[in-house]
Amino acid sequence: MRWKEQLLRLTPYQPGRSIDAVKKQFNLEKIVKLASNENPFGCSTGVSTALQSNLSSLAIYPDGYATQLREKLAEFLGINEEELILGNGSDNLIQIISRSLLHPNASTIMATPSFSQYKHNAIIEGAVIKELPLINGEHNLDEMLAAIDEQTNVIWVCSPNNPTATYIPENKLIPFLDKVPPHILVVLDEAYYEYVVAEDYYDSINLTRKYENLIVLRTFSKIYGMAGLRVGYGVANRTIIKALEPAREPFNANSLGQLAAIAAINDQEFVEVCKEKNRQGLTQFYDFCEQNQLDYYPSQTNFILIDFKIDGDKVFQYLLEKGFIVRSGKALGFPTAVRVTVGSFEENVGVLQALSDFLKEN
Repeated sequence: MRWKEQLLRLTPYQPGRSIDAVKKQFNLEKIVKLASNENPFGCSTGVSTALQSNLSSLAIYPDGYATQLREKLAEFLGINEEELILGNGSDNLIQIISRSLLHPNASTIMATPSFSQYKHNAIIEGAVIKELPLINGEHNLDEMLAAIDEQTNVIWVCSPNNPTATYIPENKLIPFLDKVPPHILVVLDEAYYEYVVAEDYYDSINLTRKYENLIVLRTFSKIYGMAGLRVGYGVANRTIIKALEPAREPFNANSLGQLAAIAAINDQEFVEVCKEKNRQGLTQFYDFCEQNQLDYYPSQTNFILIDFKIDGDKVFQYLLEKGFIVRSGKALGFPTAVRVTVGSFEENVGVLQALSDFLKEN
């Protein structure tokens, strides 16, 4: 078969190890998964109630326009319904944007290391990829601007960034947006937006009103605890949304996901509780790193990247055999680090004890 040549050079996205697989491999009864930046506190009870009361509708196709969710989101964000696009997670929106704007005669700019799906989708579309290394874990916005050429169609900005958990302050983002030519789409990926506590973080939704070449991506997979339901959304001006819509699959936001997202929006108290517990959990990790003189990036997310100055796979494997699933930094562009999702207080105590044991043995 005549496959796209670029597909033959790609490997599929590699998710974290599943709980069942690790249990079976190491004959363990209990596994703590801290690899995929999921919410350890689950989802709002309102979400569970909404799902239980709507299981009889599974034989019916979803509302392709996601009318009720669109109305709720627009009200919640203070925007117009036409400024929204829904996705099967924000990953799906990255795919839609890439399909719409990237091709062999186009170039795209991104930081590295950052979220892998920007590059992955650009490769599939055959676009020219320009990667600019992070500086101290942060986007090098000046170099990203300098990389713009006549073929540039999309610039990807991940803030807070995965895997470093760093963010771009308002006084750096605004000058950057001012200098990007208006025909180039800037994608501001805010998957971890709800976890941010930095006082100099920007109001990205308002920025979409000022910059007509900006789209903001968010998701219900992280703090809302709905990763299994796959709901994400993008906010931009009507012109961008109208241009992207034909590339969106007809029913890409499933029925249960739409209902759950509405219930999740209605329970902002749950969001605030999770945000506070996450900050407390990060303090546990900060204290551990400082006690053991380990380098880390201060986090505006629900994960932390810790440099052990040793092969990240070795740390990963040690924790795996103890029943803790994390992500080795080797696959994330930080070969001597591991990325750990912040869990509950008890889960954090457990993984930090295992890491203490690792340091004593190594």
